[in-house]
Amino acid sequence: MIEAVIWDFGGVFTTSPFEAFARYERERGIPVGVIRKINSTNHEHNAWAMFERSAIDFAGFDAAFAAEARMLGYEIPGRDVVALLAGDFRPEMIEALRRIKSRFKTGCITNNMPADAAGATATSRSIYSREIMELFDALIESSKIGIRKPDPRIYMMMCERLGVTPDACVYLDDLGGNLKPARAMGMTTIKVESGPQAIAELEAATGMKLL
Repeated sequence: MIEAVIWDFGGVFTTSPFEAFARYERERGIPVGVIRKINSTNHEHNAWAMFERSAIDFAGFDAAFAAEARMLGYEIPGRDVVALLAGDFRPEMIEALRRIKSRFKTGCITNNMPADAAGATATSRSIYSREIMELFDALIESSKIGIRKPDPRIYMMMCERLGVTPDACVYLDDLGGNLKPARAMGMTTIKVESGPQAIAELEAATGMKLL
């Protein structure tokens, strides 16, 4: 019996930043995939991981990411990458959340940036949308607790806040690596590749009409 639906934010309620990464790389003659490679190398301790845990600030991330890029032979300031994170909203996903909220508990687990970065860039429009965030019964932000996905503790923390067991939850994320621990704990998982696809799978999991 499903009691709660837990959501990631970026790449779920907004389009994936990977398209923006690829466009940036093409425009600068950088092989497509370099930014994602930097983000996934030493993924527990790299600049991105430290930034999302608030172990470094915006200026620190700008310099640390640039240093990691330089090791691969490219000049990519961290501030440029942060500016690419703002995606377009998916109105159908926001409406699905509103409908889900009428019957199920709702939570959001987001790997996000410290407040100084959000204030420094236009990404705050997407990442800190108050209208969407207010729809959740519980919100966990990596930058505020110092833990980020895919650390299993962050999923258990959400279950505790919602008062549910993992097997009573559906979890949506656009990254397979973030879904694995949730699935291992017993959650029903949905990899978000598009709004219509995710909503169809969520309808099947909850038995609720969302569109």
